[in-house]
Amino acid sequence: MPLLEDKVAIVTGAGRGIGRGVAKLMASEGAKVVVCDLGVNVDGSGVDVSVAQQVVNEIGELGGTAVACTESVATMAGGEKIVQTAVDNFGKLDIVVTVAGILRDRMVFNMTEEEWDDVIAVHLKGTFTVVKHASILFRQQRSGRIITFSSTSGLYGNSGQANYGAAKDGIAGFTRVCARDLGRYGVTANAISPSASTRMTTSVPDEARALRSARGIAAGGGLRGDAEDVAPMVTWLASDEAQHVNGHVFHVTGGLVTLLNEPEPVKTIQKDSRWTVDELAGVFPATIGVELYNPAPAPPPSA
Repeated sequence: MPLLEDKVAIVTGAGRGIGRGVAKLMASEGAKVVVCDLGVNVDGSGVDVSVAQQVVNEIGELGGTAVACTESVATMAGGEKIVQTAVDNFGKLDIVVTVAGILRDRMVFNMTEEEWDDVIAVHLKGTFTVVKHASILFRQQRSGRIITFSSTSGLYGNSGQANYGAAKDGIAGFTRVCARDLGRYGVTANAISPSASTRMTTSVPDEARALRSARGIAAGGGLRGDAEDVAPMVTWLASDEAQHVNGHVFHVTGGLVTLLNEPEPVKTIQKDSRWTVDELAGVFPATIGVELYNPAPAPPPSA
């Protein structure tokens, strides 16, 4: 029996790239899929409603079942309509995968309010709008799978992506909270940090790519695979087989799947009373401050 037989899934950002790969694989595993995509450009401009329908057509040609949805994830009304699309067409909802995203790369000192707001709206709020409305159903039915999309840009940091990195690290935190809020109802929430060659990664400016490379940060988080390589792990997490996996972040690229660690204490200094500034100045360098990693050291002063 197919892994997702009789399941209904929503995949946002499913018109291209990773989302498209997820939607098609889930459909091949028996799920009925809501292919959600506005068909915008990488920066969020423009609209092409045919993009989602094209993926629906591809799924249909392969014997699967899908319906297109072109609502925006960036509004609460849009998120609700996306969830309603699943219910109206297929009678229920079991799986939510939030891949939708845009890029507005800029160094933080040049970033505009609009560039910040637009990226946060699609990635972080766009994850919340769909998950919030889906979680109401999941809580009632005592089951559900939530798979969100984080990024090494937020988990580790990439130059020129203050907006994107903040959103992606926020999504990781959001997912951990959802796991705790919903776990008691039989719902799981996990995040994927993917690395794959897509429209989004290939759009990173050469200047930013060179800067990241000089600092040991690959423009994609390390290994680079194809967009379709991410789909199997997402599909498995969406299945009943993964009911014990909750609240984790996985880095997925090519044939590599890595469980990322939770934040944990590394070094500690402690005293019975409050530290003074002078005490910290004397103790810190030889304790917590030993061999601290600096992701962007300042150049030596010129002679």
